[in-house]
Parts: sequence; C-alpha cells; structure tokens
Amino acid sequence: MFPVFGIASLALFGSILMLLWNWLIPSIFGLTTINFWQALGLFALSRLLFSGMGFGGCGRHKHNGNGFAARKKWMKMTPEERNEWFKNRGCRGNSFHAHDERDSETEKKKSDTPDNG
Repeated sequence: MFPVFGIASLALFGSILMLLWNWLIPSIFGLTTINFWQALGLFALSRLLFSGMGFGGCGRHKHNGNGFAARKKWMKMTPEERNEWFKNRGCRGNSFHAHDERDSETEKKKSDTPDNG
C-alpha cells in the first residue's frame, strides 16, 4: 500500500511543480518550460539543498508556531542551562556547540592542572 501511495504522491507533486513552473517562471524570468522529469529532478535537488536527505535526526526541527515563546525561554536561560540543553538534544557530533563545549572543557582541565614551569 505504501509504495503505491508514495509513487502516486510523487507523480502528483511532480505534475503540480511542473505546472506551476511552466505557468510562472517563463513569464516572470524568461526561462524555458520544463517537463515532468525535470520537475522531479528540481524537487530532488531542492530537497537535498534545503532540507537534507530527510532522515530525521539532528537536522530535523519541530516547529509549532510558537517561536517567540521559545526565544523568551532561551533568553532567560543561564549559560549552564544552555549547555545542558545542547547536551540533551542528541546531536553531539553535528553541532558546532558540541565542539565549543569540548574546547571549554579542555581549557578548564588545563587551568585546573598545576603549572610545572
């Protein structure tokens, strides 16, 4: 059932994308029209560039439309709470914050050791 639904939705989306492109883009930008397969290729390319491969994980964010409340909560967090939030979100190796955290831990260990020089 799922493969049939997937193929049907892909065909429908490709057709809609092709129709929208051929209706808008040539008249606005003067570009040529595209066929169905080019529309699917355009969809695949935009999917790769703008949303990754679509395999869940670190790049996926849930948006509930309440960004202002989340920003207010973030602004009220202490640096320790922010670090804890980054630790708990499950994206250790892919986040630049994980690297910053490791660097700060390394610096902390260096400053805790007595200087023999």
